[in-house]
Amino acid sequence: MAPYFIHNLIPRRQACQEGRPLLVALRGITLLQYSMFFSGWIAWTVDAIDFFSVSLSITNLQHTFNLTDPADITSSITLTLLFRPIGAVIFGILSDRFGRKWPLVGNLLLVASLSLATSFTRTFHQFLAVRSLFGVAMGGIWGLAAATALENLPSEVHGLASGVLQQGYAIGYLVSAIVNLRLVPESSAGWRTMFWTSSSIAFFAAAFRSALPESRIFVFAKQAELTQGTSAGNKSKVFLHETWVMLKTHWILAIYSVLLMTGFNFLSHGSQDLYPTYLKVSKGFSDYHATVATIISNCGAVAGGTIAGLVSQYIGRRLTIILFIMLIGVFIPLWILPFTFSALSAGAFWIQFGVQGAWGVVPIQLSEISPPAFRATFPGVAYQLGNMISSASAQIEATGAHHLRKMVAQNGVLISVPDYATVQGILIGAVAAFVVFITIVGPE
Repeated sequence: MAPYFIHNLIPRRQACQEGRPLLVALRGITLLQYSMFFSGWIAWTVDAIDFFSVSLSITNLQHTFNLTDPADITSSITLTLLFRPIGAVIFGILSDRFGRKWPLVGNLLLVASLSLATSFTRTFHQFLAVRSLFGVAMGGIWGLAAATALENLPSEVHGLASGVLQQGYAIGYLVSAIVNLRLVPESSAGWRTMFWTSSSIAFFAAAFRSALPESRIFVFAKQAELTQGTSAGNKSKVFLHETWVMLKTHWILAIYSVLLMTGFNFLSHGSQDLYPTYLKVSKGFSDYHATVATIISNCGAVAGGTIAGLVSQYIGRRLTIILFIMLIGVFIPLWILPFTFSALSAGAFWIQFGVQGAWGVVPIQLSEISPPAFRATFPGVAYQLGNMISSASAQIEATGAHHLRKMVAQNGVLISVPDYATVQGILIGAVAAFVVFITIVGPE
């Protein structure tokens, strides 16, 4: 007999069992629905490309701005994450109020412009200022992208679609790593090339979304408003009142969602943001091998997210999250203890398989538990508030590793290096336990 909490985690009624088989539902999706999904997916991918362009360029940025401590550069990552909730609120409200299309187009154009501006910064203070503004622009992407991609699809494919959507994040990291591996060394502009690439993809994403119509679900909601006789003059007042009522009614759900997203963002940023630095500083890898290991880890992320999204359609969202988080705990030793490229790459693959596998369930989980009228604002704000709370993860690791050092042999000589391995292992282990707990006590 399975424990009670396992029964509680498995939904009593499954969408795939009640509705059409998955393959039948997939064949029934129209070209427009696929296009809407792709527009949301590529928007989320653009977000990740730019964000990880900084993580992969920490050493080069230190040289450009004459900085000696990696924690100085990670402060820009912290600022980006701190300002993202502002963008989530602004663009989420605009999307729920005026539609999915033009707020996302405007958001992507702002991302493209600020990404381009990042490449032209000449001082560290300019860099920090642009990255802070970029945080506002990035903050709006996730909620709008998830609403655009998922709300027009049939419910039978929501789990799989959620996993594929969330792996836009891993694909973005993968694109950044490939650009850093192949294009940056060949370009006289160096790390700035990464932001030119990010900006061009963001402009393409904005153009693609502008060529598509408004979300069908949003159009139906607006038609219902007209039927009810809601006038243009009082729409904003009514919307703000309904937002306040939603927060008063669902405040426990809001707190739960923020706590869940805090744990998830600590997991992803704690395992990814300083991973290339960890391999180079603590394990003595070259830039090339550190980047290749990053690419391997993101292959694990893509596989995990897609599989987990599909699995969640059958066993439920929460149980899927718990199983993939437990997988992380199993592979932490392989992720931090070895010194060979093959072993560490294998550990990175399976850690990200678990991290992004659990993450693959998040878009549809947040969308399904959100109040229906706020499916751009509620998930986006919860996600970005979690980002804000976890924004210091890179600095926590950098500072902790700086003070917790160990001796390693490099080129036959013992030297003292920051112990990123121990710090990351402790952080990820503790956060994984927290996410399992908060998932168990939460709603399906």
